Amino acid sequence: MKKILIVEDNEMNRDMLSRRLSRKGYEVSLAEDGQAGLAAIKSSRPDIVLMDMGLPIKDGWTATAEAKADEEIKDIPIIALTAHALEADKERALAAGADDFDTKPVNLAGLLEKIEALLRD
Repeated sequence: MKKILIVEDNEMNRDMLSRRLSRKGYEVSLAEDGQAGLAAIKSSRPDIVLMDMGLPIKDGWTATAEAKADEEIKDIPIIALTAHALEADKERALAAGADDFDTKPVNLAGLLEKIEALLRD
């Protein structure tokens, strides 16, 4: 069973995504801010991370950049999630090191395609 870490500060988004991904057969763990998310990536070594960009304590851009700069965890794929659908937001997330980008509210079918593609690579 593949492990997904969801780093999301909005409880409703966390709950919805975790339930839907669990039903699809993924083992889901959660973190509520960028600092806790970075610690969870290091400790639990998920197969993939869904990282909200607008997080408290340490934002998703910073947490993603720090994860990608860490030799031990840099190869774990990160999909940036944001409610901001501007091309500049996508470019900023990819520049921080995100492997892919998706907007919220999440289209589950599209997100699953991105997850599965990154897990195949």
